[in-house]
Amino acid sequence: MPATDRDGPVADPEAQRRHPLLFKAVTRRRHPRLRRTDITVTDEAAVKRAVKAASLGNAMEWFDFGIYAYLAVTLGHVFFPSGNDTVQLLSSFATFAVAFLVRPLGGMVFGPMGDRLGRKKVLALTMILMAVGTFAIGLIPSYASIGFWAPVLLVLFRMLQGFSTGGEYGGASTFIAEYAPDRRRGYFGSFLEFGTLAGYVAAAGLVTALTGWLGSDTMEAWGWRVPFLVAGPLGLVGLYLRLRLDETPAFQKLESDSARASDAADAVETSTKGDLAKIFRQQWPTLILCIALVGAYNITDYMLLSYMPTYLSDELGYSETHGLLILLLVMVLLMLIITQVGRLSDRFGRKPVLMAGMLGFLVLSLPAFLLIGQGGVPAITAGMLMLGLSLVCLLGTMSAALPALFPTDVRYGSLSVGYNLSASLFGGTTPLVITALIGATGSNLMPAYYAMGAALVGVIAVACMKETARQPLEGSPPSVETPEEAAELVMSQAPEPKF
Repeated sequence: MPATDRDGPVADPEAQRRHPLLFKAVTRRRHPRLRRTDITVTDEAAVKRAVKAASLGNAMEWFDFGIYAYLAVTLGHVFFPSGNDTVQLLSSFATFAVAFLVRPLGGMVFGPMGDRLGRKKVLALTMILMAVGTFAIGLIPSYASIGFWAPVLLVLFRMLQGFSTGGEYGGASTFIAEYAPDRRRGYFGSFLEFGTLAGYVAAAGLVTALTGWLGSDTMEAWGWRVPFLVAGPLGLVGLYLRLRLDETPAFQKLESDSARASDAADAVETSTKGDLAKIFRQQWPTLILCIALVGAYNITDYMLLSYMPTYLSDELGYSETHGLLILLLVMVLLMLIITQVGRLSDRFGRKPVLMAGMLGFLVLSLPAFLLIGQGGVPAITAGMLMLGLSLVCLLGTMSAALPALFPTDVRYGSLSVGYNLSASLFGGTTPLVITALIGATGSNLMPAYYAMGAALVGVIAVACMKETARQPLEGSPPSVETPEEAAELVMSQAPEPKF
């Protein structure tokens, strides 16, 4: 059986030597030189609008998840029977994790739909569902009022949140990656995670302000509802911004080269099953790599940005406000440098920056938690900054690195499936697993060991991935910022004149 590569059968070397001109012609036909019309020249104003709309949606997603994490202790008291505080906290974190169990289902539905019908339409739909789910949580009566139905309704709306989120990150990162010029994809992609930090900061700031103003008793009585109800107006703003956008240039090009995606709208269910089969059959090695990268990234992300305030209050005895204020300071500092990390990944490559973050968690997690355990604002702040500076290397780079793993025709679907499978298994379960490990071992250093294990997997995954910085996305034409850059790219392919 003849050998093959991605372009088809590989010719016999002897035949290539006998017929060099014929094989040169075949190669040119398979890989034609770029023409000026093949190259996408980006509109900077359109790129900025796309980044703003995608980042706001991401900020809203993490605002929603952040307020639940930061109010975990309060929500445990509100929605679950009184008794053992640890059992209430575990129940609250279990409900937090429930949203992640349905995220892969959302990814499997919305991802292929985004590849078939377009990125913009699906991102608008996920925004609506997320806002509805969060707003509804703010309206649920307490356990004291309706008993068993309170946690049931909480789980139901958490599942709606998780289902919608399944199409959010893959779509938003794909949207920005396909709009951005190749040489600045890391910089523009970093704004997506700037939105992540902004959502967490807004959530932490609002919860801290309300707790300080109302006090713990009033927060438990009704104050906890306010952050959830804010999601309604935020969702409408995000929806308005997303509906004003055009489709990405890469998807428009893909659509013009094949059957129009809207022609298949009546067969979405059947087509989605076919698309999923294609993703798992053709992309499984890259899916495994994506799951490993996202798993390491999510465990460290949720440990620091979601779980840390609960760790400081429940395990080390600090007030809830105390931990949130320190985390707020750390997150604001990360926001100030995250876009510069994106620039670094454009200049030096995705792999070096990601490797720095993974090695940072591997080496610094234990010293950081030992510092945090010493107590006192300076020690806790220093320990959290050590973790934060490692995390920002991942935050500022992942949103450009992950979409580049997959070709354009299956990018939204593949990334949504891989990202959400990993987030379901490793991300949302992080607070629950760490709390259970501390309870089982009695060691307050379990978060450090858990992060170090995740980072080791991340180091191996980064070593296995290809470098994609400053290169076109697979399956898409090159994307540049100016007509002059496009002309330069075409000229660089011209053969050297022979005299």
